Amino acid sequence: MPTDFKLSCVLFDLDGTLVDTAPDLIASLNRALAAHGLAAVAPEAIRPFISYGGGAMVRESVGADTDPELQAAILKTMLDHYQSNIAEYTVFFSGMAETLRIIEARGLKWGVVTNKRKRFTDPLMAALKLTARAACIVSGDTTANSKPHPEPMLEACRQAGVRPQECVYIGDAIHDIAAGKNARMKTLAALYGYLKPGDTPETWGADALIASPEQIPTWIESLTCR
Repeated sequence: MPTDFKLSCVLFDLDGTLVDTAPDLIASLNRALAAHGLAAVAPEAIRPFISYGGGAMVRESVGADTDPELQAAILKTMLDHYQSNIAEYTVFFSGMAETLRIIEARGLKWGVVTNKRKRFTDPLMAALKLTARAACIVSGDTTANSKPHPEPMLEACRQAGVRPQECVYIGDAIHDIAAGKNARMKTLAALYGYLKPGDTPETWGADALIASPEQIPTWIESLTCR
């Protein structure tokens, strides 16, 4: 890492990085499957696909060859239920609340860039009392393109009033790391997130691999010791 790197803003993916939304998303999926006469799925089987959206969760649950109209109906039921139960079980990953406090105490900005749609992102951030604390909130439909395109990352910088070269982006999927790199940001791969079987985050090109949120302040501290 260049010794002249100046960190101004820490950007997070939402699901699987900043907060653990899996319990609410999987509960909504199983509610939808039951409503359409299908068997529930085990959380551990679906959790790795959360970072790829509700459609991916449904496909993994019922099989990609299932009637597309049925898949669409299940997805609608799932998302409607999720919107009405946005933060019933969602919590910060262990250590993340303290990590945010440390970031703020250092005078750094932080924000969220997610592929989650605004209809879910905004009420979730509000329910967690994070809206006023975040310097930027960019959803999957905030810009014309979503991750891995750099446009959402650049929009986050515009909202936060920072330059991409002064940011680090933390995410748990290959498209997160690609998005950060495409915007010329530093990147950290969150190994504690929703990794899929066969994922090889060590090959994604991130600047570091983070096994837990507690390692984020350590990485930030290392910048001042160079």
